[in-house]
Amino acid sequence: MLKISSCEDFDECARIWTKTWPKLCIFDLWEVRASFAACFNNKPYFVVAEEFGEVKGMLALSWIEESGSYGHFPGEIWQGKTWLEQNKMPAASRQVLDAMLESIPGPLHLRYLTPDCMPEGSFPLAVDEVGYLFFPGGYDYSFDKYMLEFSGKSRKNLGREIARLQSGGVAYRYDHCADIDWMFQRNLESFGELSYFNDPGFLASYEKLVAWLFDNNLLRTTTVLLGGEIAAVDIGTIWNRGYTILAGGTNAEFQGVAKMINMHHLEWACRKRMQVVDFLCGDFGWKRRFHLSSRPLYEIYRKSGSILSSEAECRMAQVTHEH
Repeated sequence: MLKISSCEDFDECARIWTKTWPKLCIFDLWEVRASFAACFNNKPYFVVAEEFGEVKGMLALSWIEESGSYGHFPGEIWQGKTWLEQNKMPAASRQVLDAMLESIPGPLHLRYLTPDCMPEGSFPLAVDEVGYLFFPGGYDYSFDKYMLEFSGKSRKNLGREIARLQSGGVAYRYDHCADIDWMFQRNLESFGELSYFNDPGFLASYEKLVAWLFDNNLLRTTTVLLGGEIAAVDIGTIWNRGYTILAGGTNAEFQGVAKMINMHHLEWACRKRMQVVDFLCGDFGWKRRFHLSSRPLYEIYRKSGSILSSEAECRMAQVTHEH
């Protein structure tokens, strides 16, 4: 017989997550989530389905006071949006998932669900946003082969733009931690109130995340120097042959340097034979033009009652998820 239980104790939730949650990407690591949980302080609410003592499903949620609903743990909210991607709802069957969802005692909004997170035969999900990925193996790990995706005219224009930036001298440096503060500042200058880092809770969470990644040799900081001056800084993480670009900042005086550093990431990933590069959600006018692969992420939205009773309660999100 299926038994559904809930847990609100942080340490016990950590144990449940570590034992049960599939570890497929950097966002699946407890320590990554805990970096945000420590600063946002939302109450966890984990749902576990068991049958004859064996775990058959799990929902890792938090009650988010700001939105008045349950969201994926740790419920880090900025301007009404969460940030952590590739959320999951591991369940052995549709019946297990239905039972867990029905047990949630309030409104629900789960975002950035991976396409493969649902058991076979599950109810249809609404598209939330689109993530963008680069698969070096699809080009035999050859950056030159990837560049053939661009038209001759586009390659020529891109080469001309990068050559202009390089004319005063170009250099790259890596893992220079002092450059991270520069990145935070430039991101704030570029996006102002729209920057995640404008929110003290998110900034503190991100600093915790960066510190943990650094301590565990998972942090990769990339700095572009033009004419000896910092022109762009990106921070990312490498885990399980995946390279995830987390955030960045650019010097507005060097127009086009964002393209330059993104091309550098792609070339480096080919050279290092990475399995995937994840540029996260949001197109920002360049990801599709760079021929990245798109991957829809999904959402479940329930105001009240049963999420299974009305597909009309699933809606497509219209907000932009900015990184």
